[in-house]
Amino acid sequence: MAAKNEFSFDIVSRVDLQEVDNAVNQARKEMINRFDFRGSKSTFEWNRTENKLVLVADDDLKLKNLHDMLTTRLAMRKVPLKSIEWETPEKAFDGMVRQEVKFTMGIPGEKAKELVRQIKDIGLKVQASIQGEEVRVSARSKDDLQTVIQHLNANPPALPLQFINYR
Repeated sequence: MAAKNEFSFDIVSRVDLQEVDNAVNQARKEMINRFDFRGSKSTFEWNRTENKLVLVADDDLKLKNLHDMLTTRLAMRKVPLKSIEWETPEKAFDGMVRQEVKFTMGIPGEKAKELVRQIKDIGLKVQASIQGEEVRVSARSKDDLQTVIQHLNANPPALPLQFINYR
């Protein structure tokens, strides 16, 4: 815990799964109403507990269209597209094409180390420590913490970041 006269905040990477759920449902409705998907066996299979979505399409073109529908709906709902990991498409049963989509929750260990290194390279008197899947930054000056946030917003890493628990 930070000392009495120290301030801190946490850096996390989270995805609002309810917004993902809503985006998937909207993409499903769009797919049902589109003329090029009439009679198609294409589906979105959303597994909320595993943070995983499976796209199944008749062919590569329909898979690309599903991909576009999904990314459009996710972007409209302000779900960070950096948090999405697209697996390589693979052949499925009956000539279908299947692709898994995973949503990254938390900051992986290697990315957290890079983030701490990036914070320390700024040259301010701040301490950054890895705590599970988040990074805590603490300092005696609120201005130093604001500078760290501004620096990370100006030079964003490869994953979406949120700043929480600012005290």
